[in-house]
Amino acid sequence: MFDHGVPFRLSPLIRRLVAPNPGIMTGPGTNTYLIGNHEVAVLDPGPALPEHVDAILAAGEGRIRWIVCTHTHPDHSPAWQGVAAATGAQVIGALPADDRFQDDTFNPDWRIQHDEVLQAPEFRLRALHTPGHVSNHFCYLLEEEGVVFAGDHIMSGSTVVIVPPGGDMSAYIASLQLLLDYPVQRVAPGHGEMIDDCRAEVEHLVKHRLAREAKVVAGLEQTGPADLDTLVAVVYDDVDTERHEWAKLSMSAHLIKLADEGRARHDADAGIWALT
Repeated sequence: MFDHGVPFRLSPLIRRLVAPNPGIMTGPGTNTYLIGNHEVAVLDPGPALPEHVDAILAAGEGRIRWIVCTHTHPDHSPAWQGVAAATGAQVIGALPADDRFQDDTFNPDWRIQHDEVLQAPEFRLRALHTPGHVSNHFCYLLEEEGVVFAGDHIMSGSTVVIVPPGGDMSAYIASLQLLLDYPVQRVAPGHGEMIDDCRAEVEHLVKHRLAREAKVVAGLEQTGPADLDTLVAVVYDDVDTERHEWAKLSMSAHLIKLADEGRARHDADAGIWALT
């Protein structure tokens, strides 16, 4: 259920609000989660749209104590300012990454570190550093319910775009596998519906990424030395061409991973990639 501005209860401790920013990269819109009933944490307040900030404040009913951000892309964090100004809530997250498309206004009171825990009267929220989509990305595990709030680490119904230099494919795959070290059952993604089986989803995503990497290698074998425009048409021939500009970003991350492993090389002056 994705009614914008209407809180939807997902569990005894979790409600979801969907920001009115639907699009090709955001799906129905950014998911903002309200965690807790008596004292509330707002996770990923979303874009700085006045109607969305008003919906968060109305759903919080004066009980918002914390604002938690998975990362600082403009569809996830900027509403922190409006919510914090209205509530005085403590702001939790990591500083903006040195990368494109960042919310440079984000200035948390608590600069969260891996495995630190927000201890609230009703719940414990554990921070898990999950770089890959971007270097300052954190997931948060609601220990009482085994639910991980995944931001843009895992999305329902689509794969995550990895944008170098802040995005890193090797780190992304490792961060997916990190979730299996914790008692995670379900995934609350930053976009789309809840995912019921975290382990199965992680295994699927890792398999998908490695299959795409194999297709990058096969594409270079087919084309020989090639630029990104030539290669993306071969490697992402199963993706609509209107998405190829975004696909080139993730493909670049695959190529950088292959170069780090000594399996590919890049002529930066010519913009050409080749197998070693």
